[in-house]
Amino acid sequence: MSAFLLYIGRCGLYLGLFYAFYLLVMRRTTFFRLNRALLLTGSYLCLLLPLVRLRAGKAGSAMTSALTMVDGEGVPVETLAPHYSWADVLLALYLAGAAATLAMYLVSALKIGRLIRKGRVTACDGFRLVVLEEDIPSFSWGRTVVMSERDLRENPAILTHEQMHVNARHSVDLLLFLPLHLLVWWNPLVWITREELRLLHEYEADEGVIQKGIDATQYQLLLVRKAVGEHRFTLASGFKHANLKNRISMMLKPTSNRWMRLAYLALLPVLAVMMYACNPKKAQKEEPIPEPVKEEVAVQLTPEQLENMEKSSVPFQLVETKPSFQGGDENAFSRWVNTQLAYPEKAKADGVQGRIIAQFTVDAEGYLRNVKILRGVREDLNNEVIRVLSASPRWNPGINAEGQTVPVTFTFPVFFTLR
Repeated sequence: MSAFLLYIGRCGLYLGLFYAFYLLVMRRTTFFRLNRALLLTGSYLCLLLPLVRLRAGKAGSAMTSALTMVDGEGVPVETLAPHYSWADVLLALYLAGAAATLAMYLVSALKIGRLIRKGRVTACDGFRLVVLEEDIPSFSWGRTVVMSERDLRENPAILTHEQMHVNARHSVDLLLFLPLHLLVWWNPLVWITREELRLLHEYEADEGVIQKGIDATQYQLLLVRKAVGEHRFTLASGFKHANLKNRISMMLKPTSNRWMRLAYLALLPVLAVMMYACNPKKAQKEEPIPEPVKEEVAVQLTPEQLENMEKSSVPFQLVETKPSFQGGDENAFSRWVNTQLAYPEKAKADGVQGRIIAQFTVDAEGYLRNVKILRGVREDLNNEVIRVLSASPRWNPGINAEGQTVPVTFTFPVFFTLR
């Protein structure tokens, strides 16, 4: 779970950087279609960047081993009351926020559907017109335009505006932005950028209306008249949706210099530096291993020794098919040990705790043999570990590359801890 939260956190960092660049540099340009396309493309690219590694260190070797812990009452730690980590709490909060964001979209979709079902449907050229008798703000969704009977009769420019939304497929943009919003709902810049994307839709629709020959001054006056009593739908593109001052200013703004499009290239080195910083070099130093275990891992076998593996114990790392315990691996054995261990009363009274490193061999018949303590804590704790391991049920033995069952040696840590 913590890996998923780390991924989401990095996504939010990249998206925040990208959106901040857009808001500071590209927001006031007149490249409406370019900005639409790059906002969506760049956003999805930011979801992939956390998966790219720019630096990688030398991978240290590691040995698989089972861990067993019992508390001061002799109860296996795994069977105690569940412990909730900070990652669990963060994940619960994250999922709750994502669910609330999704609910907001669903409520909007239900409202849109209810209005569409109430209206009179008319098939038009390239879209479907839904006319309502009640005075509602016009909006479009998909290839459907919804507006009041009064606006249809008195303000034909509104129908032209909504048709521009349909032709430009602005609803597709909003649907594509939905997964981004759900994934990184906690980043305020994502909410701001969603509104900026809708504002781009309005700019583009306004530009289309003016290009249709409608008088710009009269159209701007219509915007002012319709600005009172604004009602918004999260999923829809509405005539009165966006900031009125920005829309009128953009209509009066001269076309931006085409060389400004290259400003997006300035973001590439910034993202590269951020990727480098968010992917620190892995540590070269291997995690310390208890000396007896280290000696076991360091065994090097010659070809002649490999030929005689069948008659000798094979280290866990070198066997082709690992021994299995009751259908599972050594971790299944760890869970079984948890149910058998008891904390010696004398050690508990003396407050003795610590880690014991035991070793045993699963022979070619699957029986557990040669139990010994490589590193102990105290005699009674050591004897308890030997007692439990010696009572192990039969395993499925290990198999070498030639398909023969062979003895396999395990190093098995056991933790005793007082709570």
